[in-house]
Amino acid sequence: MRQTFDESTDPSFGPKHVPLIRAAMAEQGLDGFLVPHEDEHQNEYLPAANDRLAWASGFTGSAGAGVILKDRAAVFVDGRYTLQVREQVDQDLFEIRDLVEGGVPAYLETTEKGAVIGYDPRLHSPSALEGLKAAASRAGAILKPVAVNPIDLAWGEARPAQPMAPVVPHHVEYAGEESSSKRARVGAAIAAFGADAAVITAPASIAWLFNIRGGDVIRSPLPLAQAILGADGAARLFLEPAKVTTDLPAWLGNQVSLETPDKLQEALGDLSDKTVVVDPTQSSAWYFDQLAAAGAKIVRAMDPCALPRACKNGVELDGTREAHRRDGAALTRFLHWLATEGQVNPPDEKEAVAKLEGFREATGRLKDLSFDTIGAANGHGALPHYHPTERSNERAAMGSLLLVDSGGQYLDGTTDVTRTVAIGEPSAEMIHRNTLVLKGHLAIARLRFPPGTTGSAIDAFARAALWAHGLDYDHGTGHGVGVYLGVHEGPQRISKAPNTIALQPGMIVSNEPGYYKDGEYGIRIENLEVVMPAEDLPGGDRPMHRFEALTLAPIDRRLIDKSLLSAEETAQLDAYHARVLREIGPRVEPEVRAWMEEVCAPL
Repeated sequence: MRQTFDESTDPSFGPKHVPLIRAAMAEQGLDGFLVPHEDEHQNEYLPAANDRLAWASGFTGSAGAGVILKDRAAVFVDGRYTLQVREQVDQDLFEIRDLVEGGVPAYLETTEKGAVIGYDPRLHSPSALEGLKAAASRAGAILKPVAVNPIDLAWGEARPAQPMAPVVPHHVEYAGEESSSKRARVGAAIAAFGADAAVITAPASIAWLFNIRGGDVIRSPLPLAQAILGADGAARLFLEPAKVTTDLPAWLGNQVSLETPDKLQEALGDLSDKTVVVDPTQSSAWYFDQLAAAGAKIVRAMDPCALPRACKNGVELDGTREAHRRDGAALTRFLHWLATEGQVNPPDEKEAVAKLEGFREATGRLKDLSFDTIGAANGHGALPHYHPTERSNERAAMGSLLLVDSGGQYLDGTTDVTRTVAIGEPSAEMIHRNTLVLKGHLAIARLRFPPGTTGSAIDAFARAALWAHGLDYDHGTGHGVGVYLGVHEGPQRISKAPNTIALQPGMIVSNEPGYYKDGEYGIRIENLEVVMPAEDLPGGDRPMHRFEALTLAPIDRRLIDKSLLSAEETAQLDAYHARVLREIGPRVEPEVRAWMEEVCAPL
């Protein structure tokens, strides 16, 4: 299932395609066309056949957008991709603009009055379209849905085939609950909305609901499919026949009807007199258009699989704990290599990435990476989502920091961990900033919070030490993570941005504060944490949730100023390192264990 590639040097992407796209636009009477990063399934990571933004512009990041007009064009990215986009995109053809500040709506406001801007309704959620339509209206332009995407027309026969990875059972020894039980639970939630059915389009929800896994999406074991789930737990699953393995029909059972995707439109029409739940942030506008045309009553609500999927059961949690121990041993071997050979002959970014993947491969259990490894040396560390290409690859300098953010996909769990390592002697400023980041990380890890608390309510704990020194970071503190599913999973998160979803037992979130000094270095410390059931505290009158660290790997003590840590923080870090030594030490070679005894010793 693992795929390796470097799109930055792939000749199939690039600016030569813009004239072809404009010609296809002209045939449809369009003055412009919107090019979102998302595909028909609103995926973050895309199969090659659906990476339209990359084919049109050359930009291959996991978030972005494009607008192609008759006489100009723009690519929009956030701060994670400022370096990558300039390396990949021809700036004579594309203006580089900020995805967050103004973004596509502000650009649409500059279009000519009367301009007809096309969009593919299969690629945009209704929530996203509302803002785009309002912006076009302010300019006197018109957004027009197209039946055939002009990029697909321009791409033609050169477009890669849609992925047809086999869909296989994900057994209850890993899932912890039968699909029939899940479908009954979610069906009851659908009925509670007063609805008859729900349209499920998120690949992660489909994989979770039916206890299946696939390989259509890089870095995630996801099948591309759609489903209609009835309130009675019966379902219609729309899956390409080429993906259906021999044992899949029996695995799904009699309550699940396997149908081909070309029957989906007709199936939506069958809901003409029904009340149907659809998620306006996860399902594209096309579904809403089809249901409205059929006369169905639409209930706009969160994907009914999202919350139960996020609250892992005991089997899933035991599995992910074991996956993190296995992964922690691989990461610890890598950190030992950096602390020994890497200090004598500092690696370049791609060498470090390959070395770490090699240690994960050696477990014999790795199914895929959970995302492209971020191996960022020197100034690249200040770009939170940088990953090295042949052109950008740098060797770590002595006296620098190497930031490595990585993870693996295993049948029993998904990992995501960041460690920042000093190469040579770090500066006093690096040590100071790292210690402030560590204080924020520790604050989240030891937090107690009452049921009903959202991630946005606790985000400031991660930033307080940095704020006290006039510092901050621009990304969220934590995202949800699946179990052999996506490494970025909602609906929970820890972020400044408001979030109405409370942190609940079984939810997995990352804890990853950071600090980034533009052009010089970056720091991030990330563990995955699981929310544990509320319990009474001595002297308290309300039960409180807590976090349990899943990630187990040493934190570079050369980057810690002990004088900045309180006694509580010191004891907390010592206890964490003692646990790392206790649980990971027996899994590594004697020389690595000896090194661990030094770096995990009490401060």
